Amino acid sequence: MSSYNFDQVVNRRGTDSAKWGYFPEALPLWVADMDFRSPQPILDALTERVEEGVFGYALELPELKEAIAARLANRYDWQVTPEEIVFLPGLVSGLNAVSRAIGAPGDGILVNTPVYPPFLTAPENQGRELHAAEQRAEEEGGTLRYTIDFDALETAIRPNTRMFILCNPHNPTGRAYIREELERLADMAARHDLIVCSDEIHCELILDDVKHIPLASLGPDVAARTITLIAPSKTFNVPGLGLSAAIVPNAELRKQLEQGMAGIVPHCNLLGMHAALAAYTQCDDWLAELLAYLRANRDYAVDYIARHMPNLRTTVPEATYLLWIDCRGAGLENPQQFFLEEAGVALNDGTAFGQGGEGFVRLNLGCTRATLKEALDKMTAALG
Repeated sequence: MSSYNFDQVVNRRGTDSAKWGYFPEALPLWVADMDFRSPQPILDALTERVEEGVFGYALELPELKEAIAARLANRYDWQVTPEEIVFLPGLVSGLNAVSRAIGAPGDGILVNTPVYPPFLTAPENQGRELHAAEQRAEEEGGTLRYTIDFDALETAIRPNTRMFILCNPHNPTGRAYIREELERLADMAARHDLIVCSDEIHCELILDDVKHIPLASLGPDVAARTITLIAPSKTFNVPGLGLSAAIVPNAELRKQLEQGMAGIVPHCNLLGMHAALAAYTQCDDWLAELLAYLRANRDYAVDYIARHMPNLRTTVPEATYLLWIDCRGAGLENPQQFFLEEAGVALNDGTAFGQGGEGFVRLNLGCTRATLKEALDKMTAALG
């Protein structure tokens, strides 16, 4: 018997929600925040801190760094120290800070497309060149599965490439990369002397019987060239509270990152720190039931699309709550615009994810089953 009601509808219209306010007439299954209330321990921690009534400049919470280190050790057998953790006000800030910290203007940063759009904009924001390689999409039983095209990655590396930004688990394809794939990536980085920035923000949103493996946990040599970005925001639905962390075992690399942040990246939100501490120490039972609900949403959506929209193909994400949908078989010139205008359903435009995203949309499964069914019914009706 579930202790939490993820079917409960939370009315988010008129609540300054970007997800629900940006397309006010549409059913929003686009930006990656969930429609579920955050766990009660987080709400209690925020209430307790708010009741103090003073919101001055805050010190970092040393117990939060200790909680992160303990969680990484318990979940992934990855040993880090609190000194190796650098707080950031958000993962996108982290991507930009790392892009600014590594190399010099005009140097290159390698990414694997299609990928989370800030991977494509952060290098150029910081005066770096974008070097891109497309992943390989393979059809398995009518669904799509993505794998890393290592030859394409090697070809995309140039003499001025200084860093590779990895997304694991991957947004939008939903892959949780296996050890063999990560070892090949680590070998590539070592041979080309690349720093790796590994975005692992979805590491706790594992839906299948697979295991998240932090890239830096492969060994000390790999850790020495890796900056890992994590946050409680996606897992515990607190993205508006502005708290993420970089794990940087290499002291010199950590100094570079802190220099890249200096004077530009603000201190973290004090409420975000208290929320993160509660998330990482008191919410595992909530997370277990969330994952079961998201897994059922994924299975429902994949089956529904196969039966009712056979011209579309989906991934079956091993991780994340994001479904990547190939609409090219339906002959839609702009599928995001089509579903917005004809179905009243807001999805993410695949072209924003770079090379290999044309003709795709991304659908957010982090909603009630009723909302998901309504959106899929509307999409089916629009396709006729």
